Amino acid sequence: MGPLKKVLLALGLPIVLVVTWWTVTSSSTSFFWPPLRDILGTMKETWFPDRLAQDVLPSLLRLGTGYLLAVVLGVGLGVAIGLNRGLRAFVEPVLEFFRAIPPPVLVPILILFAGIGNGMKVLVIVSGCIWPVLLNTVEGVRGLDEVLRDTSTVYRLTRLGRLRHLVLRGASPQIFAGARQSLSIGIILMVISEMFAASNGIGFTIVQFQRTFAIPQMWSGIILLGLIGVLLALVFRAVEGRALRWYIGLRAAQRGE
Repeated sequence: MGPLKKVLLALGLPIVLVVTWWTVTSSSTSFFWPPLRDILGTMKETWFPDRLAQDVLPSLLRLGTGYLLAVVLGVGLGVAIGLNRGLRAFVEPVLEFFRAIPPPVLVPILILFAGIGNGMKVLVIVSGCIWPVLLNTVEGVRGLDEVLRDTSTVYRLTRLGRLRHLVLRGASPQIFAGARQSLSIGIILMVISEMFAASNGIGFTIVQFQRTFAIPQMWSGIILLGLIGVLLALVFRAVEGRALRWYIGLRAAQRGE
């Protein structure tokens, strides 16, 4: 598939959706469903440049901090649990219990322990993002090829060498799969955490627009969130493609491409 065709396939559906939205709402007189041209017209003056520093950047900083903490904790705990069958049997019931609790339910409890500052918001993001990374890491470590395990033993790799070259590299496709799921969860939890006892952030600002009936501005915030999600997904895909070049090349060779 050529580069031009890939671009057309990637942009085709978004263009159709935007044109449809623009056309359907062009003559709308509904207060809650304003024309798309009015929403886009308010977007620049609403978010740039003042709210970029006051709301957007703090939100992204909380998201980045919580997401990276969740990835580090998820990979570290996942490797330990995946390598130790006894530890896995011991902690699995507890993990399933906490995994079943929706992170937004924990917000009032986290406020009691962490206050209403940035720490609480970061903890909310961590509490939801950690599970896909942790569980995918455990399964990735458990699924390592036994031949590769034996080979690393024969070549007398050190524990650090085995962890780096066998465990982490072998489980990396599933680790990245979990990290990809966690990214979208993190964006959702970033917004939810900012709806509780917050003074800035994208979620806080969108709620303020809704409460003051600034509907075009509210919709512009929702569109901004979607654009941020797309941008972060593209960045993640670039990092993933670079980190998993060996795996992508292997799969392509297996398919005969």
